[in-house]
Amino acid sequence: MDFYKEALGHKELLVNMRRDLHREPELGFEEYKTSEKIKKFLDSIGVEYQSIAKTGVKAVIRGKGDKIVALRADMDALPIQDKKECPYSSQIGGRMHACGHDAHVTVLLGAAMILKIMEKELKGNVVLMFEPAEETVGGARYMIEEGVLENPHVDAVIGLHVDESLKSGTIGLKPGVVHAASNPFAVKIKGKGAHGAHPDMGIDPVTISCNVINALQTLISRETSPTEPAALTVGSIHGGTAENIIPDEVEIKGTMRTLSKEHRERLKVRFKEVVEGVSSSMRGIAEISMIDGYPCLYNDDSMLEFVRETASGLIGGSNIADIVNPSLGVESFAYFSMSRPSVFYFLGCGNKDKGIIHPAHNSLFDIDEDCLPVGAALQAALAYGFLNNNK
Repeated sequence: MDFYKEALGHKELLVNMRRDLHREPELGFEEYKTSEKIKKFLDSIGVEYQSIAKTGVKAVIRGKGDKIVALRADMDALPIQDKKECPYSSQIGGRMHACGHDAHVTVLLGAAMILKIMEKELKGNVVLMFEPAEETVGGARYMIEEGVLENPHVDAVIGLHVDESLKSGTIGLKPGVVHAASNPFAVKIKGKGAHGAHPDMGIDPVTISCNVINALQTLISRETSPTEPAALTVGSIHGGTAENIIPDEVEIKGTMRTLSKEHRERLKVRFKEVVEGVSSSMRGIAEISMIDGYPCLYNDDSMLEFVRETASGLIGGSNIADIVNPSLGVESFAYFSMSRPSVFYFLGCGNKDKGIIHPAHNSLFDIDEDCLPVGAALQAALAYGFLNNNK
């Protein structure tokens, strides 16, 4: 089958599907209408499915054979006001598909349609995973806990994300680590309240917090190799009620991003030592809460080369961009990459001539819809190739 030609024949359907999803965005674990639309389409093409992880969907296209490959799409939107002026802009105030998950769902449903047509040719099964809450708590983790990778046992997972920095019709591949691990944190600095005119009578948690924040930056600038990317950001600081009152406590919140397990563990230890050390030296007390958020997303070497070979045949090698630097952003596909040999690639959706230039998580974000049949064709070709070509 000519996968791209087949997908191109369904372009109008794919565009309409994506626009329908774009008009009615839903936040994490609230994707009830989105789930129903997915299920309705799967019913229309005769693909079996089940609900999973509250609003998620797991579907299976059954061929003949023992190999199993999973394709994943995330479903949720963001709490952003859509400021685009177009027929398909969000109809829900303060909600927007500003990260392209509507396109991801559309691409996976398009791939499902193609794979269903050739179901009897498949030498194994294809699991379709529609993940909720990627933007918040990471629905992948809950799907895995509820057995999405079992019954049937999945051998490999393939995922994608639209990327406006890549021209529509191209893809981007990154070997090794693709996305960072995250460690959200909250620190309460406890002091002793006093009148602002008599600071000597108190223990000022505001001053302590300032010193803690400055000291934490040295974990990156002076304790991390300049060749090893990492980030530590304090994004919130709260304390006090008036300009002339020294408060009892101040709370700071932020996130730490790392690209290896070893560096992550080392910085977690040093974070605690610095916060507690600076606080105690200034007579304060620090209460630290830090959790392990998303893990690093790693691409399996053999799976990455498999995508390169398949994509070269579909869109041409000149349309494959090699991405050098990993992102310090996080991606819940990482949970799949920690559980099975996986590959995560970027689907170009940008087009300067059409004004498709705004980044993800921006109120003007959009995609060049010409990328939809490209993504559907490539996902279908990858699933077919994995099952049928002894990869």
